[in-house]
Amino acid sequence: MTKVGNVSSLFYTPPSGRTSSTTLRFDKKGIVEDKHYDTKLERSVLIASLESYDLVRNHGIDVEYGVLGENLLINYNPYHLEAGTRLNIGNVTLEISQHCTLCKSLTKVDSMLPKLLKDDRGIFAKVIKPGHISEGDDIYILE
Repeated sequence: MTKVGNVSSLFYTPPSGRTSSTTLRFDKKGIVEDKHYDTKLERSVLIASLESYDLVRNHGIDVEYGVLGENLLINYNPYHLEAGTRLNIGNVTLEISQHCTLCKSLTKVDSMLPKLLKDDRGIFAKVIKPGHISEGDDIYILE
């Protein structure tokens, strides 16, 4: 295992709307209590890097963390990781499944966001080993 960073913030979307949390619970169907739970298992978890927010802010767009739709905001840039790469975070194991596709809903925040974040919005992962992830948890790439 190679330590690469840690979790900065956590988010999920219950019926009441987008919410930040200090801990999220995961099972094989995704993030428990999230609106996307048990829908598309390959896209259960969206991971974004703080670097995405730096990129946006460097272009004069001021946004709050969580606006990109991520579940895990981390201080490591994972966008180069290939599908099949496994991450251990907290006591959860996630497997990278695909890069995030552009979401037209980002234009509601700013019309430049989809083009600006074309390759830097995030990556999707599926849950391999259930458990909990908390803010501050270390991130390890499993070899």
